[in-house]
Amino acid sequence: MPTLPPTHDSRPTSLPLQGLLLLLFLGLPGTATAQIEVSPSESWETDFSKATVPLDEIVSGGPPKDGIPAIDEPDFVSVREATEWIGDREPVMIVEHDGDVRVYPYQILIWHEIVNDEVGGRPLTVTYCPLCNTALVFERRHDGRVLDFGTTGRLRHSDLVMYDRQTETWWQQATGEGIVGDLSGASLSFYPAQTISWADAREGYPDARVLSRNTGHDRPYGRNPYQGYDRSAGPMSSFFSRDVDGRLPAMDRVAAFSVEEVPVAYPFSALEARRAVNDRVGDTAFVVWWAPGTASALDAGVIDDGREVGSSGVFARAVDGRVLEFEPAGDGEFRDVQTGSTWKLDGRAVDGPLAGQRLDPIPHGDYLWFAWAAFKPDTEIRGR
Repeated sequence: MPTLPPTHDSRPTSLPLQGLLLLLFLGLPGTATAQIEVSPSESWETDFSKATVPLDEIVSGGPPKDGIPAIDEPDFVSVREATEWIGDREPVMIVEHDGDVRVYPYQILIWHEIVNDEVGGRPLTVTYCPLCNTALVFERRHDGRVLDFGTTGRLRHSDLVMYDRQTETWWQQATGEGIVGDLSGASLSFYPAQTISWADAREGYPDARVLSRNTGHDRPYGRNPYQGYDRSAGPMSSFFSRDVDGRLPAMDRVAAFSVEEVPVAYPFSALEARRAVNDRVGDTAFVVWWAPGTASALDAGVIDDGREVGSSGVFARAVDGRVLEFEPAGDGEFRDVQTGSTWKLDGRAVDGPLAGQRLDPIPHGDYLWFAWAAFKPDTEIRGR
């Protein structure tokens, strides 16, 4: 069980608001009467009569609405400036559009969970749920309208439940699905992003802009409020009441995604041994890579001291109409068999006949297994 600090921005091991909560009871067609816990200090315009999931699966994580504050006006600094306070092994998210490269350090995301931003003029929301280790990016433009997101203070299957401020629909972060409110049943579009180490980000993107610690909030950035969490046997029972899929240990990391509507997961333990897995689902040929050098954000009290877990990359294998086969090339690099070109974890060819080429990324996440399996129980485990 993690040790969490006594702050309203962390997920407590108990629910201190219990007893102050009002219960909103709703009868949903086809479900038993369910409840949403609402603090007297909260105000919601959500239409709770519209839901695609049983409401009793949604539980309080402790903080109220926006108790974990999203970053709505992100400030950025240069790579050189950020090197003064980000450790080489720390995990960061890389998001790129139209030549604009942004870096979002986990040491900030772990305290805010949502950043509403524009990258290369494209409205995106960058999200991270520490309890599921789900670092995912979504398009904010939905049905012609730009949405911005905040935290509800609720969890479903231990995963962050977000809300948009325009309709106050509640959204499942792990899947991007609207689950309660006017837009329930709708889906946000995933945008490709990748978690890599700060050392790799600094080397590969020296001109990137890095999310600053100047967030408008006083937080101990660089420290992990979930110390020891991913060394535990399973998710917190307060927030996860389902049976864990026993095909893998609950807290194992997996590179997970859906391709042609088929959910697949590649255990990090297998990826570490193989480094490169060439695979195919239907007509889509892709490669899953793993490289060392990235620390867990959920292990040690100081994120940069976390144990080694590595990072993954998932890319389509087609380049100029030709499907490539990849193999590990040492030092966290990869080589395609057809041309002998050398590739980095982020999908860039840096040497050989294909130098300067980029593989097309496939949106994926480095999930904790229990979380991915809870939402995608029919997942195929591959790569072993």
